[in-house]
Amino acid sequence: MKTTLSLLTLALLIGAVQASPGAHGPNGEHLDGPAVAKVDGLARLPDGSVQVPVPAQRRMGLLTRMVPLTDAPAALQLPARVVVDPNASGRVQTAQGGRIEPGPKGLPVAGQAVRRGEVLAYVRFHGEPFAKANQQAAQSELRANREIAAQRVQRLRSLEGSVPRKEIDAAEAELASLTARERDVGASLQAREALVAPVDGVIASTAALAGQVVEPRDVLFEVVDPARVLVEASTADPSIASRIVGAKLQDQAGVKLTLAGAGRVLRDGLLPLTFRAQAEKGVGLPLAIGQTLGVIVTLDMQLKGFVLPAQAVVRNPANEPIVWIKSGAERYIPQPVQYRPLDSNSVVVTQGLGEANRVVVQGASLIAQIR
Repeated sequence: MKTTLSLLTLALLIGAVQASPGAHGPNGEHLDGPAVAKVDGLARLPDGSVQVPVPAQRRMGLLTRMVPLTDAPAALQLPARVVVDPNASGRVQTAQGGRIEPGPKGLPVAGQAVRRGEVLAYVRFHGEPFAKANQQAAQSELRANREIAAQRVQRLRSLEGSVPRKEIDAAEAELASLTARERDVGASLQAREALVAPVDGVIASTAALAGQVVEPRDVLFEVVDPARVLVEASTADPSIASRIVGAKLQDQAGVKLTLAGAGRVLRDGLLPLTFRAQAEKGVGLPLAIGQTLGVIVTLDMQLKGFVLPAQAVVRNPANEPIVWIKSGAERYIPQPVQYRPLDSNSVVVTQGLGEANRVVVQGASLIAQIR
């Protein structure tokens, strides 16, 4: 009787250390470590695996799936930023400089919609005192000459018939010339420059205040069309541009990207790739000029791997990418992997997984937090 009990106990111990289905690596190697002491509740075991009781699995919403090996399009993740479309944006600058005056509707604010040709503000010319004094002196001299010319025309007209007609015409022409010159000089003393919107859109930024003195070429307003922006990505491989068949923004749904072209000059060792961004549902683009983001480009080639939701891949304390493999009813094992982004919601694992693995596809980040 004792012998039978001993054999039964030994068999149970051997079964406890054997791996459950899905606990083998990509080459069939055993992922389970040696047997560990039984613990209760949520716990990080000494071998790095995690124990999650079944009730806790339900509360955490854990889902696992057997993932088949399949062919997936090759993709790369490129750093990018949002830039303005030169055909749908513009800058409002002053050519002469001076003092800012509000436009007919006041000074615009950021986010305000404007139409092309709309006056946003005025810049009142502010000359140097010496130059202004010379203009005033010229205006006074022209006024005096105009008055003399007007008296001469009046006198000649009173003598019409006794003086040649050509003298009267010459006097009238001189009077008209002096009048125009006086008007132009007077207008220059009160001149102001109208700042108009170069395109239809919204005010992206403003740097103008009433009474502010600005210099020539100062950028006072930037106008952009929020529905037409560009995304500029960068890569160190010049051959990628010819192999791109599609592109999407990472973690940004509802935006369609179309490759507009690739630069031919390296900038800081990187080649710029320009994409046109378009809202898929006809609404405004959820992008801001200067925003940094990631672009996932799909290439014209296939690779073998395991397609998983992007949330299935998490980081371990060493900042390595891992997935959690279910081994047994309550045990989860971390498995280092290598992966590439497939789109904004999916990745393809190229190394580290086998076809017999049951992978956590929902709630992986919660398992990683168990200590």
